[in-house]
Amino acid sequence: MALKGKKVIEFAGLAPAPFAGLVLSDNGASVIRVNRPSASTLDVLCRGKRSIAINSKIPSGRELLKRLVASSDVLIDPFRPGVMERLGLGPDVFLGDSGMNRRLVYARIVGFPRTGPYKDMAGHDLNYLALSGVLSMLPGSVDKPSFPLNLLADFAGGGMYLATKILLALLERNESNQGQVVDVDMVTGTRYVSTSPLIHRLNPSTGRFAAERGANLLDGGAPFYDVYLCRDGGLMTLACIEPHFFKIFIEKFLEALPEHFVLSDEWREFPAAVAHADRKSWPKLKQFLMSGFSLRTRNDWADIFFATDACCVPVLTPEEAAQKSTSSSREAGSCLLNPGQHTKEVLTAELGLTENEYEDLLDEGVISQCSGD
Repeated sequence: MALKGKKVIEFAGLAPAPFAGLVLSDNGASVIRVNRPSASTLDVLCRGKRSIAINSKIPSGRELLKRLVASSDVLIDPFRPGVMERLGLGPDVFLGDSGMNRRLVYARIVGFPRTGPYKDMAGHDLNYLALSGVLSMLPGSVDKPSFPLNLLADFAGGGMYLATKILLALLERNESNQGQVVDVDMVTGTRYVSTSPLIHRLNPSTGRFAAERGANLLDGGAPFYDVYLCRDGGLMTLACIEPHFFKIFIEKFLEALPEHFVLSDEWREFPAAVAHADRKSWPKLKQFLMSGFSLRTRNDWADIFFATDACCVPVLTPEEAAQKSTSSSREAGSCLLNPGQHTKEVLTAELGLTENEYEDLLDEGVISQCSGD
């Protein structure tokens, strides 16, 4: 695998940092998560990783961490600015001419930009999404936009963006033989992954996001790019943006409707291309589609549009999607990791501690191991 032989130290944190570590682990890196002794965690992004538990508040614990990082390729820092520096584990300890590991990629992720008025504030995905400008563009009710779980800031603009920057830093290291600090904040990362809609929004002449929220092509305004409720409560997605795909859809759709189903005479045999292109027709077309989809079950519609270019597929539950997914076996793999599960393995077999040294650290409370380690 691409990252085989690369060693990553991931300090335990919330969603974006462990997701970046998961991306690296899934591509062959050896990822070691550093937990606090006796810590509990709900982190499920642990596939392929190992965990050690070290007390960084004890000087000998910090020295142990320095040794680990000094022999690693990547460090992932999930903490607020200044935490690692106060522990004596900041970038200056490892990088530079006098550093312990001049080839280290020191990757840091925070929520708000490291400079600016919000830098010292706590926050979560929704806050970062709000400051990015993207939340104001998302579909929702008349009064307020909805938000896509914590996907945009935590995982796309956070973890995935951080993993990408780490990979680029490793590539650059091949040329320079030098490590570097990689800084990511989730406000900026969210804006980056949202580059296209933001540019369109700031340049209304493109027409893509020129209208108010909920009235544009991709935010629920277009009847041919929306989600529709079926007779059994199931849902179908329709995304036939191109006229030729819409033509395929509407032909199959009309064939599936009972002969008596009409909103008005002209809307039983309406010119599809005109309705698709004419924004004034969109409200009436949406009502027509809503009424039509409500006549059959989700699975009926799924069968009707299967193997066509109508761009119309069912909304699956997570359980249904897992059954159909080619990656479901990997997703079903071990996702939980007990803090300290691999403490002895890593410190003795890889860092070279003797049995006596390991036992001494255990007795001093510098390290801990979970039962069965």
